[in-house]
Amino acid sequence: MGSQSSDASLRLDGRLPGLPGLYSRQSNGLDSNNAPQGATAVTPQSAQQIPSKPLPPNEFQRFVLETSGQALPLFGTSFFSQASAAYVPQSNAPVSPDYRVGPGDEMQIRGWGAVDIDVRAVVDRDGMIHIPRIGAVSLNGIRSAQAEDVIRAAIGKYYRDFQLSVTMGQLRGITVYVVGQARKPGSYTLSSSSTLVSALFASGGPNQNGSMRHVQVKRAEKTVTDLDLYAFLAKGDKSADIKLQDGDTIVIPAAKGFVALSGKVANSAVYELAGDGETIGSMLAVAGGLPVVADPKRAQLERLDPNKKPARTVEAFALDAQGLSKKLRSGDLLTVSALVPEFGNAVTLRGNVAQPIRSPWRSGMKIRDLIPDKAYLMSRASIKRQNEVMLSDEDRLAANADGFPDDASASQPRYLPQDGAVAQGGQPLQRGQNRGAYVRTSKEVRDNADTLADRIGNLVDEINLDYAVIERVDAVNVSVKLLPFSLGKALEDANSPDNLALQPGDIVTVFSVNDVRVPQAKRQVFVRVEGEVQRPGIYQMQPGDGLPQLIEKAGGLTPDAYLFGSGFFREEVKRAQTQNLEQLVRRLEAQVDTRLSAAAASVSSSDAGVAQIRVQAEAQAQKQALERLRNLKPSGRIMLGLNNDQVQPNKLPALRLENQDRLVVPARPDFVYVLGSVNTESSLIWRQGASVQQYLDQSGLTSGADIDEIFVLRADGSVLTNTGRWFSSVRGATVLPGDVIVLPEKTDHESAWSVFTRNAKDITQIVYQFSLGAAAIKTLRQ
Repeated sequence: MGSQSSDASLRLDGRLPGLPGLYSRQSNGLDSNNAPQGATAVTPQSAQQIPSKPLPPNEFQRFVLETSGQALPLFGTSFFSQASAAYVPQSNAPVSPDYRVGPGDEMQIRGWGAVDIDVRAVVDRDGMIHIPRIGAVSLNGIRSAQAEDVIRAAIGKYYRDFQLSVTMGQLRGITVYVVGQARKPGSYTLSSSSTLVSALFASGGPNQNGSMRHVQVKRAEKTVTDLDLYAFLAKGDKSADIKLQDGDTIVIPAAKGFVALSGKVANSAVYELAGDGETIGSMLAVAGGLPVVADPKRAQLERLDPNKKPARTVEAFALDAQGLSKKLRSGDLLTVSALVPEFGNAVTLRGNVAQPIRSPWRSGMKIRDLIPDKAYLMSRASIKRQNEVMLSDEDRLAANADGFPDDASASQPRYLPQDGAVAQGGQPLQRGQNRGAYVRTSKEVRDNADTLADRIGNLVDEINLDYAVIERVDAVNVSVKLLPFSLGKALEDANSPDNLALQPGDIVTVFSVNDVRVPQAKRQVFVRVEGEVQRPGIYQMQPGDGLPQLIEKAGGLTPDAYLFGSGFFREEVKRAQTQNLEQLVRRLEAQVDTRLSAAAASVSSSDAGVAQIRVQAEAQAQKQALERLRNLKPSGRIMLGLNNDQVQPNKLPALRLENQDRLVVPARPDFVYVLGSVNTESSLIWRQGASVQQYLDQSGLTSGADIDEIFVLRADGSVLTNTGRWFSSVRGATVLPGDVIVLPEKTDHESAWSVFTRNAKDITQIVYQFSLGAAAIKTLRQ
């Protein structure tokens, strides 16, 4: 022992209390009390804080990485890495009944009655313990279960009528040696109850080249056990695990060979061969077998043979009885392919249906067998909207965001008050207050035609009954074939040619009228009319109906109706106006930036300070004007192009109605509005036949009014301007009820901003064509 190198003197002292060296790694046979100067004693508690470095890959692991790109672990090493880092022997572990008592073991003896004994006796090297007033008692080699009977007989020679309790105290330590391809070879002092497996945990197990299939224990020059750690790790088999004795040597030989399992196996890793007779089946059993997604019909075996050129070959086979019995050689790489998850007897229905399903295919199956009736085409979104008819938008948002309140059961109604919500008594509630009670939010209180109309006619997603399609995969040619058909005809007549026969793997897709736009004549049309009609509301129109039919269905006009000023709004037009307005703002921004850059470049050095302030002021003004323009919201209004204010419903343009159209017929106004550079911006009483000039005289012009740029916004959405021709002045035009007269202001600034403001009339015309209204024009001026 003394010939060992000094670097092996580092000891891992895991001793039990009162007994030196019960768990230590040492090279000189000394416990911590006799450790040479400079040696370090480490307790079990500190031992588990020492990080266990992962083993470096062996040569075969490197080869697999280089040839396949897979960094496969060595099976079992991670288990020992964790065990070695966290392993601490238990000081109070129970002693088995067949434990043999020997020198160094401690016995706790308590007796009462005729004799009073409380002794902690340690077995000496002769196998004897000494009890006061009794003498020496031999315990050497007896089982722990027999110790009490032996001691009772010794005391019974001198005393009668006593009670006795004998238990094992501290156990003796044994020294074992771990040699060969171990992660941490050396001598270890362990508890006398230690086994081969616990000793391997203490030493960290085999290294990257060591064998896990043939770990041997040699005792008196004989091999007393040969442990296959794979049987222990994979199956928990410890039949070859034995109790260690003092002086035992644990030998970890080099591995006989390695193979790699990859792909769809339960545990992809590098495995050690137990011998020449190892088969694919036995190795897969150690690896945990094949998962359900593995394809046993497709396996590849790459084999190394240094005697051949080239040294690598590959073969493919099925993992049947013959394939599983194939013997493995060192250097083999077995790859198991995954199953191709294709259905062999299924037909899929998807799209605008109640539930996408995958149904089993049967011979003679057709479209009507997959879709028995139209009820199957009611989508989940449609059913959800039908179930939510009693909820406001706020309720739906709250339910989707938060679910049920914390203090209310799932059976209670879900109403989450927002800031500004009111209870039934009219008292305001704050967020989170009275969450379990019935609360009407301010949004719910404001429910009117604007919110309700959006939900009318939207309960069901319309089905495109004229077109559905079958996708059929041709596995032979690896292609897809589309088979369109009329869904309506297939469902109406079982003998229709559109009731196509299905094949395994077909995918049937059903569309709504929004998925693939259908002709307007084939869509449902719900139109809203309000204002001065006899029965304002939402009506379902027939394809091809126009505004006269809508007014007729609403009961006709009231005597106060002002049809000339009617507003007709369409959602599609609103979206187009929004996009056009965004393009206009971007174009104006680019033009203004260009002009400002040119103005800044033309500034001379003599008046640079004043000019810079001027350019900055102009830039700020342009920014504010463009911001106002950007904040305008198009309404989607379509100008009806009416010639006079006495138009009748039958003279309205032949405009076919579309879904979600809205017609607003206002009452005939009694006022005319004058805005701009006038002394009084006000609403003036409309007088029949009065001209624009008369209203200007009544309002009074300011000194900065630009009379040449005056324009009139008609109640029907049109703009009346000067055309530049003789006798075309706007001032002489007759004003109609509800018209807006706009008089711009002159400007003398010849700059980029002056050009922009001098063209305000043209911009205003563009903006008003977006149907933004007189209030928006006023906002733009400000």
